[in-house]
Amino acid sequence: MASSSPSRPPPPFAPQNPTQAPGPLAGPFSNMQLSRPGAAAPPFAGGPPGSGPAPASAIRAPQGAPPPGARPFPGSPPPPSQPPPPFAQPGAPLQQQQQSPPPFGGPPPALASHTQPQPQQPAFSGPPSGPPPQVQRAPFGGPPPGVSQQSPPFGRPPSGVSQQPPPFGGPPASAAASRPAPFSGPPAVVSQPPQPAAVLQRSLFGGPPAVVSAQLPPIGRGSFTAAQAPLFVGPPGSVPQTAPTGGLRPPFVGPSAPSQQVQFGAPPPFSGPSAVRPGSQPPPFGASQAPPFMGPTGGNAPTFAPPAWQGQARPGAVPGGMQPSMRMPGMPGAMPPNALGQGMSPASTPTMPYSPHAQVSTPSKIDPHQIPRPIPETSVIIFETRQGGQAAIPPAASSEFIVKDTGNCNPRLMRCTMNQIPCTGDLLTTSGMPLALLVQPFALPHPSEEPIQLVDFGEMGPIRCSRCKAYINPFMRFIDQGKHFICNLCGFSNDTPREYFCNLGPDGRRRDADERPELCRGSVEFVATKEFLVRDPMPAVYFFLIDVSMNAVHTGATAAACSAISQALSDLPEGPRTMVGIATFDSAIHFYSLKRAQQQPLMLIVPDVQDVYTPLQTDLILPISECRENLEQLLESIPIMFENNRVADSAFGAAMKASFLAMKSTGGKLLVFQSVLPSLGIGSLSAREAEGRSNISTGDKEAHKLLQPVDKTLKTMALEFAEYQVCVDMFLSTQSYVDIASISVVPNTTGGRVYYYYPFSALSDPAKLYNDLRWNISRPQGFEAVMRVRCSQGLQVQDYFGNFCKRVPTDIDLPAVDSDKAIMVTFKHDDKLQENSECAFQCALLYTTVFGQRRIRVINLSLSCTNMLSNLFRYADLETQFTYVVKQAAKGIPSLPLSQVRDQVTSTCINILQSYRKYCASVSSSGQLILPEALKLLPLYTLALTKSVGLRNDGRLDDRSYWASIVSSISVLLAIPLVFPRMIALHDLTSREDDDSLIPSPLTLNSENIHDDGVYLLENGEDGFIYVGNSVNPVTLERIFGVSSLAGVPNQLVLEPFDNELSRKVNEVVNEIRRQRCSYLRLRLCKKGDPSGDFFRSLLVEDKAPGGLSYVEFLVHVHRQIQSKMT
Repeated sequence: MASSSPSRPPPPFAPQNPTQAPGPLAGPFSNMQLSRPGAAAPPFAGGPPGSGPAPASAIRAPQGAPPPGARPFPGSPPPPSQPPPPFAQPGAPLQQQQQSPPPFGGPPPALASHTQPQPQQPAFSGPPSGPPPQVQRAPFGGPPPGVSQQSPPFGRPPSGVSQQPPPFGGPPASAAASRPAPFSGPPAVVSQPPQPAAVLQRSLFGGPPAVVSAQLPPIGRGSFTAAQAPLFVGPPGSVPQTAPTGGLRPPFVGPSAPSQQVQFGAPPPFSGPSAVRPGSQPPPFGASQAPPFMGPTGGNAPTFAPPAWQGQARPGAVPGGMQPSMRMPGMPGAMPPNALGQGMSPASTPTMPYSPHAQVSTPSKIDPHQIPRPIPETSVIIFETRQGGQAAIPPAASSEFIVKDTGNCNPRLMRCTMNQIPCTGDLLTTSGMPLALLVQPFALPHPSEEPIQLVDFGEMGPIRCSRCKAYINPFMRFIDQGKHFICNLCGFSNDTPREYFCNLGPDGRRRDADERPELCRGSVEFVATKEFLVRDPMPAVYFFLIDVSMNAVHTGATAAACSAISQALSDLPEGPRTMVGIATFDSAIHFYSLKRAQQQPLMLIVPDVQDVYTPLQTDLILPISECRENLEQLLESIPIMFENNRVADSAFGAAMKASFLAMKSTGGKLLVFQSVLPSLGIGSLSAREAEGRSNISTGDKEAHKLLQPVDKTLKTMALEFAEYQVCVDMFLSTQSYVDIASISVVPNTTGGRVYYYYPFSALSDPAKLYNDLRWNISRPQGFEAVMRVRCSQGLQVQDYFGNFCKRVPTDIDLPAVDSDKAIMVTFKHDDKLQENSECAFQCALLYTTVFGQRRIRVINLSLSCTNMLSNLFRYADLETQFTYVVKQAAKGIPSLPLSQVRDQVTSTCINILQSYRKYCASVSSSGQLILPEALKLLPLYTLALTKSVGLRNDGRLDDRSYWASIVSSISVLLAIPLVFPRMIALHDLTSREDDDSLIPSPLTLNSENIHDDGVYLLENGEDGFIYVGNSVNPVTLERIFGVSSLAGVPNQLVLEPFDNELSRKVNEVVNEIRRQRCSYLRLRLCKKGDPSGDFFRSLLVEDKAPGGLSYVEFLVHVHRQIQSKMT
């Protein structure tokens, strides 16, 4: 077995055979071949499943201990001299300390030629040399050591299934050695008449076909073979981490410029007593500790958390958690004594020069260096979800934190827009803020967090309220010596089942409460009983549908899709329940029978694209263990078979419908690879882009209608797909308009998503296509899910937003749900809530694991109620509120003119700030713009949203439709960077002082930070834009790009590693960002003086742009509007 060192396993990014010549796609993507220290067990690597159900009273496993160096929340920084253990769970028996390969986000496939067998590569199977051995973690979604293990929904297949996956990037060594020779000829084709008829079956290769369809393209050989997929960059937490010294490394380290750091002071007086609970706010910033998983060479092991754009109040800004307002006073004469620039003490309120009269229009009155901006977080937070019997205020979603579930759920799973709930609807309306939950049921946990525990009540099933059907949770109160319990949602008194009875302790709690996860944890998973089964759990079905029309073949999209699928087969769940099927389409539909009994696959052609059908009732979808060899041969052959295809039409809708008919009895995932506008058969479309461009350029108020679906054909089809539990994911590799507004209806309705590669490049985009596909099928996910959110009396669910199908008002159907999908749930008052009581929310998700187990994931959140408007602002969650605003804007794009959507976004910001100014701020001078501390970045984010791809006037229709599509299901974690990107300087990575952090502190998004001799990376989680100035040192260009002149840098950028320190650091930064964002980050080159350079500068949201204000001007505009409303 290959190894990079005799004393440790091979580095995760080392090629399987470093001496072998790379394959066709290896060169462009070999930047991922980085050597790092040995790896520890990844977060999803679970132990073998148990053999029996978990008892009803399971012993609670101890909380996962964070490594020293991670400070508690609240608390003080730890001593830096204490070496931490690796991420582990203390208290587990020694025999559980075993290693297993990561099923999700593991090491990338090697970039070796697929035509030669490769040595087996260990998948993080051994602990690093030096640190203590890893304690085995429970599988994702499964119980910790204290609860009996069920077959895990994610992480490991059931017992008896082979546990050792093959090296990513191809089949196992044995399969590679025994792979048959490439195909030598065309498949036998059987033209299918509309009516059932005898199917003429011939061998796919070796002789002329018996019946050749008229639609079959000419057959010819080509030079393109199934190429090697590039290396994959896994999700946060999916890459193992080692821990030589120090504490957790934060995503950003390094001091901010003093001139740009706003000091926080005491708040203005509020009416009423403070509701701040001791310890509910983060402690002051502490010095970050040395990274536990990065050696002295600066390897690129990831941190879990994405960059900490500190959107909420800076932790520890004010002792006791009081959040002050931020003031921007008027002329110097009107400043309070402790204004900025006048010797302000740490306890004073920050102020900013600003004129209320004629000088208001003079931006120079505001110091650009003192206005609010995101502050990178520099430390890890230990967060207990409840403290002192009350809900603790969660840290910012973008910060790095480790959660200890003490009653409320992990905020990654569910967050509220405000952490205290208004008692009345009038109070909520007065605040101007939304009341909503962002629910992400399968959000990835931090590697050191304890997994959600599994509880099995046997045939009795989980305990529920007999009136509202809420599930048992820590907030249900037991009375009458435990004989009854009161539902925390509806208040009904229920009888305690005899099998579940337990006496109460002196504190009124059940004596076994701490031993039962359902009574002490905010998140828990129950084994579903027969009453939750409408049919047998569906198998894990993956059906691949590939566009082979002329444009798809000529651009390389077909070959890239076949290569990506072939490489990703190794990442499908193991076991007999995993099934696959495949079809191709142009103006006709081509199914393939992959039975092992056949020497070669059989092609079956369906020419009728108006009234489609499936040519066979069986053999189109088979267990992968029975057809993998034939499938890999077919994928290698498809680009050659259709190389000379001259059919330009696409029967996209008909192909989807026919594939659905093949999957109708099983359900599953339909993965569609599409390249051109659908032009034939069901769901055919016409090009609307030219009409749209004309309307937009002339200011037509009806232009937004071109962002609506053409008709209801695809929507009707999508509803049928969802009814039979078929989820559709679309991979659009195109160089032209494809009407995403119409075709995105299908994935948005079935729980899938759109992946968009425009303009598709056969050189640079196969890497992202492969990685997107690999993560799509390997991330934590469930099938045939139903979700319902319940809330306390006094509130009711108003609406749901996301990618799902909704048939009844109370539930949403999700044919598939995964770790990247988030659902927004809005609420309204139907009665008054009691002050100082708690309002409870419960999300229940019934789903099937990839291994066929039916589970119920229950997520609980209980928050205090308040009658004080000031408390709503003090405990507001900026990131969640802004995600709500982004989703509402995306919802309005197809139905309103863009100018009106932008006005609504701006009005939301102004109304919130005006309410705070009017009712909560004590300052009487109208010349001061006062921002609540928790929402001080709301104007900046609002400005960025109005300049985003979705809301700007220029741009393509497909770009805007794609933006709206991904926003529909985006999480809190990724919503901010999507509209407010991060920019870093690449040219000086070797000279910066904060060398202990992999990614440098971000630059302010304005042109003052862009110099003509610099190279900059701006990333939004989807794309990375590399801007190169005209005067960059040729030595710098040579080190980063391998060329000495700007003209030599190719527009289709593929970042390659070179043997120098700067290149190594640039590649480490890019790879780290890819891990943080759970996305491969498609790189684009931008040069000054051409349209790409202009586009880059348009992303600098603080600058003035055509039709858009600068940040300073926008603050002036917001202040004027508030003044107008006040008068």
